[in-house]
Amino acid sequence: MNPRRPLYVSDMDGTLLDAHSQVPPEAAELLNDLARRGVLFTVATARTPATVEPLLAGIDTAVPAVVMTGAALWDRRRRLYIDPRFIPARLIGPLLEMFGNHGITPFVYTLGDNQILDVYHAGDLDNAERGFVADRTGLPLKRFHLSTPAPLDRCADRVMLLFAMGPMTAVEPLAEALRARGDLAVSAYPDIFNPRRGYLEIFARGVSKAAGIRRLVEMTGADYLTVFGDNLNDLSMMAVADRAVAVANASDAVRAAADIVIGPNTAVAVPRYIAGKHP
Repeated sequence: MNPRRPLYVSDMDGTLLDAHSQVPPEAAELLNDLARRGVLFTVATARTPATVEPLLAGIDTAVPAVVMTGAALWDRRRRLYIDPRFIPARLIGPLLEMFGNHGITPFVYTLGDNQILDVYHAGDLDNAERGFVADRTGLPLKRFHLSTPAPLDRCADRVMLLFAMGPMTAVEPLAEALRARGDLAVSAYPDIFNPRRGYLEIFARGVSKAAGIRRLVEMTGADYLTVFGDNLNDLSMMAVADRAVAVANASDAVRAAADIVIGPNTAVAVPRYIAGKHP
């Protein structure tokens, strides 16, 4: 098959980003050259636009990014959320109670009309959570409200994400209890650098990287989809791709699901692979 309009979509952490969680200069140069030649490329990530934008600064991606694991698309040129998916307001209170019963306090992400995420956390922060907040404080597209419960009387209908981190021994049981409800999208996965620590993301039902990418395919008219990933939350988009590519440092499950395994994220493997398809 010789696709006329291929679309390439890459995960960021552990896939496009290097060991320092940055886009290497060579990768940026390759991606910008591809963009100038009309090659369609974007990212699909658990990150929010607040951290996507600094990381992709100077890289031209005309195609919107899939952000927050598919809870929305982000138009980088217009700095605008597209088609955000909110958790039903009636579920927020019971969900926060479930988190509390498992001894976990989530970050509650709400989207305002100003395109800024307000993030609330009602409990004490552990060292990892403090580092998470410190790395994201002061970004123009996100505001943290610490030791502050989310004002559900004003924003219960604008919650896009409940996010938590902690030991996998605590994250996994809560994830299973949340999945058993059947009315949410639940993503739980280990940290790529410390598998004993995990992350938990709760979205509206139907949210996934795959669902977000399907919207991109419709928007762009792409006739061939190639995706790149490394971790468990990439499996959904790999399942809907024409070609699923794993980086060499990917988890066993991701490499097993891939059509091809390329070099590691530390070797600029994703941009080099795409450039090789468009010499």
